[in-house]
Amino acid sequence: MADKTFQCRLVTPTEQLLSEAVAYASVPAWDGLFGVLPGRAPILARLGTGELTLEFPGSGGAKGGRRSYAIDGGFVQMSGNLLTVLAERAVPAEKLTESEIEAELKAAETRTVPGDAPDKAAAQAQITRERDWARVRLRTVRHARSKGI
Repeated sequence: MADKTFQCRLVTPTEQLLSEAVAYASVPAWDGLFGVLPGRAPILARLGTGELTLEFPGSGGAKGGRRSYAIDGGFVQMSGNLLTVLAERAVPAEKLTESEIEAELKAAETRTVPGDAPDKAAAQAQITRERDWARVRLRTVRHARSKGI
């Protein structure tokens, strides 16, 4: 009988957030979500900005249930029985505060490119990325709360 779990590591440039056995992962790639089950064919993909959802084996206790993370950029690789998520930014849903993110989003939505910016396209891209990051974190915390994660 095949294993019902695979190892998942979630790493950012500053810390390792997770290294545990999981039963399923929903990964936000740059071109859409994809699911990972044990025995999945190898893959290497670029991460987008979105919600990483992990389902753990068992129905209760510390190891069972789900966890969500807001993810922004990086790469993901499935090789053998190991899923490695190398994210530029990742925050567990339980560490997100809805009111703070709403304030950040409001500020990001009103931000404009300064008239004297040397590279207006790059400045606009940065504003857009920060706005999208705030939106993903807000969606992640709301989704986690609605699912009791």
